[in-house]
Amino acid sequence: MGFLVESLQDCNRALAICRSYSKAWYRRGKANTSMGNYDNAVCDLKVSLCMEQSSSGKRQIEGELKLIAVQHKGKDFPPNVADSKESVANDDTVGLIYLICGLSKWSRRLKSLLLRINAFIKSSVTDQPQQIQLQCVSTETKGRGMVSLTDVPQATLLHTEEPYAAIVSKHCRETHCHFCFNELLADIVPCPSCSMALYCSQLCQIHARGQDLPYDTKNHEIGAELSSDLEKYVASVTKETVNDANIKQNAEHRHECGLNWPAALPAEIVLAGRVIVKSIEQHGKFGQSSTIVIDPDLCHNYIQLNSEAKLELHISSIVLLKCLHHCYGSNVPLNGDTISQCVLLLSQINVNSMAIIRMRSSDTFGRLNSAGSLATSTVEQVRVGQAIYLAGSMFNHSCQPNIHTYFLSRTLYIRTIDSVAARQPLELSYGPQVGQWSCSERQSSLKEQYAFVCSCTGCSQLNISDLVISSFRCSNLNCSGVVLDSHLVNHEKQKVNPFHGSLLLQVGRLELDEVKRVASLLCQSTGSEYRIEPGYCLSCGVYRDVEASNAVVKKAELGIRRLEDSTQLSTNILSNALRSLDLLRSALHPYNKKVAEVEDYMAQAFCSIGELQQAQNYCQASIKILEKLYGHDHIVIGNELVKLASIQLSLGEPAFEESRNQINLIFSQHYGSHADIIFPHLQFLKRRL
Repeated sequence: MGFLVESLQDCNRALAICRSYSKAWYRRGKANTSMGNYDNAVCDLKVSLCMEQSSSGKRQIEGELKLIAVQHKGKDFPPNVADSKESVANDDTVGLIYLICGLSKWSRRLKSLLLRINAFIKSSVTDQPQQIQLQCVSTETKGRGMVSLTDVPQATLLHTEEPYAAIVSKHCRETHCHFCFNELLADIVPCPSCSMALYCSQLCQIHARGQDLPYDTKNHEIGAELSSDLEKYVASVTKETVNDANIKQNAEHRHECGLNWPAALPAEIVLAGRVIVKSIEQHGKFGQSSTIVIDPDLCHNYIQLNSEAKLELHISSIVLLKCLHHCYGSNVPLNGDTISQCVLLLSQINVNSMAIIRMRSSDTFGRLNSAGSLATSTVEQVRVGQAIYLAGSMFNHSCQPNIHTYFLSRTLYIRTIDSVAARQPLELSYGPQVGQWSCSERQSSLKEQYAFVCSCTGCSQLNISDLVISSFRCSNLNCSGVVLDSHLVNHEKQKVNPFHGSLLLQVGRLELDEVKRVASLLCQSTGSEYRIEPGYCLSCGVYRDVEASNAVVKKAELGIRRLEDSTQLSTNILSNALRSLDLLRSALHPYNKKVAEVEDYMAQAFCSIGELQQAQNYCQASIKILEKLYGHDHIVIGNELVKLASIQLSLGEPAFEESRNQINLIFSQHYGSHADIIFPHLQFLKRRL
């Protein structure tokens, strides 16, 4: 029943955007009928009847009204109507979408909305945060962090949160809504005062401006004459969604209106301005105490910054406060106290702000055959916004996280991807992860941006990924050991505990077997540390000339680059790329990430010319490497399996079902039932055998 309520709420939002659809009101009437709200259902269907142009459509709506009248008299529904009581959750919702498509500029938005409603209703998981008590505690190595007071199962939705303040990314200002961060379609709603801020709906515009707009109950844009009672009913339905939220709480654009701050200033400064404005709305003034604006518990990196970076923060603070003083006068005094607070606020934002990510799918098309157009689906992340989440900022980082974050509109969701015992740290990734970058690259990035040296298990213990991700292969072709350059050797040496027995206990048995296979010398109890030197195999000790191997890799990259830069593939270019891949394999370890990337690119190239069997082989080879780097159930593997499954589907491979099941498992662990909303193309894979 909860999903039906959500569907009605979303239908209300759709109707606030698009009031001219007979089918939209018809669908709302069907939903109310399913819930037993017959009075509302009759009104919905009457509005739909007034708007419907076709005679067949009118007969269908009149039939529904007669059936409701029968139900009101206490008579049973005919069997075919009884079956339709769950019609909101049936696949005919999708059919309705395509009937609606093309009616006007609103059709794409309504289509997307109804798909989301259908996904919500079909889901068997409520995906409400569980009754789990989270607590912020102090840890020895990482300071404050979040734990659960009870054991938490895998795939549990731990936390949801709205942002304290948020800003759209500069590169998305013309493509995404400035409030909800969803993609803008044809129905763009600009700010009525400055036209600089763009919104996907009037509702988002109202939220961002922090004020309600005049509403004319006579102007519903429905293109039909309604009785006074129906006019009042339509007004109540469409007006309801505007009053849902605390408008003043989200007034992010009002002080910027006409000044175009987001275009002129860096996103972090605009975000700081929105935080200060929120403080003014709550407390009346800014700068009367030394308390940091957001939350004194949020850390900052000001002390670790160099003199040049500190000077830049002070200049940015003066510019921001001058802009705010123009809007708020004496409520934002420009003095040493406010400048100091603003500097610390900017430091907090640099450390604690979170990137709002949207997942975008695209298709790479191959040549046509008798089955029609062939395509592979790919998934990529797009950073559409930046926001401060007060509770979300309390979770510490790990390069091997046990929780996963994602976003629906502005809302942050946090879900466990592993089972977590009570009082164990709940840790997310601030960006770099094991499998994505080498240990040295992760350490450098985290120190530069967040001013700490990561000491998570991924950075302090041996793991297969860091050993192979950028390594060379052993000169002995019968050996599977790794050869490291000097930079990587220094980091891996730091992980080797002189008490090797305790080290091996810390590394999982499956991981330990893999580590032994590529670096058995690291796992010997005595006398192995002196052999951890650049250029020497960590399994058999054979020397390899790393400098010469780098030259081979650079030569191979030239052939791959020609393939990437070509607008039209030729046999010669493809042959050169294949030879370049063989060169890479001769120099780099079989699990080196560069090899995986080239294997994936070759899969795309073969798919683009319709050679799907070859594309499948290279795609599988890439996934095999990535599974060593990330693990079998990482979300990256799920994204790659989407490519593989789409190729297998086009080929009619029986293995498609196995890939599809693995995709469902991985995405359910990371997104729960929200996976169908975030990745609507997964519905297609789920329906196909």
